[in-house]
Amino acid sequence: MQKITIAIDGYSSTGKSTIAKQLAKSLGYVYVDTGAMYRAVTLFAMRNGFVGGDRQNFDALVRLLPKIDLQFMFNKALGYSEMYLNGENVEQEIRKLQVSKYVSKIAEIEQVRYKLVEMQRQMGLEKGIVMDGRDIGTVVFPDAELKVFMTASPEARAARRYKELLEKGEAVTYQEVLKNVQERDHIDSHREFSPLMKAVDAIEFDNTDMGLKEQYERLYNYALRVINK
Repeated sequence: MQKITIAIDGYSSTGKSTIAKQLAKSLGYVYVDTGAMYRAVTLFAMRNGFVGGDRQNFDALVRLLPKIDLQFMFNKALGYSEMYLNGENVEQEIRKLQVSKYVSKIAEIEQVRYKLVEMQRQMGLEKGIVMDGRDIGTVVFPDAELKVFMTASPEARAARRYKELLEKGEAVTYQEVLKNVQERDHIDSHREFSPLMKAVDAIEFDNTDMGLKEQYERLYNYALRVINK
C-alpha cells in the first residue's frame, strides 16, 4: 500500500492534533504536531525574557535560534510523542494559556518559521506522515496528497479549549479564552510570512457541530480513498 503525506491545517482549537493523532495511529503513520514546535520556541522566549508583558526582544531570540533543540520523543504509556526542548519534556507547560497568548507572535518571525519549516520538511521526506499546523498544505508540503483545512466557530473552539484548560487545573475564564482564540485567528491570518489560509486543493472541514467519532470516521475514509487511488 502506498504511503502518502496528510497535511491538516486550520484555526486554533479546532481539534487538529486530536484527529491527526487518531489518523496516524490507525494508518501506522508518524504524527507531527507543528504547533508544539512553535509553542516550545515561545516557551524558550518567555523563559529568557524575550516576550511577555511589555517586553519584546525578537532580535535576541533570533540570535539564539541555533541553541534551540526540539525533539519529539515517543511516550509508550501515552501512545504518542511528547515535545522536548533542549532535552527537557515541556509537553504540559507548552499547553498553558500563558504560552497560547504569545505563540502567534513568535510564529510571525520569519527566521523562526524558516528554521521550523526546514525541520518539518526533513521529518516528512519518506511520506507516511500526518502533520498538523497552519501552513502545512500551503508551505511545508504543498504537494501533499491529502490536505484538510479545519474550521469551527470561535465560540465552539473557545468552549472546547476552556473545558480542556479547566480539566488541567488552570484558573481561566471563558471570556479570556474566547479573546485569545479571536486574537490568534487575526494574527495567524494576517501575518506577513506563511499566513493561515486554505490551500486551493484542501478539503474544508467545519466541525462546529461534529463529535470526535464522526470527524475521525470522515477523515479516515478520505485518507483511505486517496491511499487506494
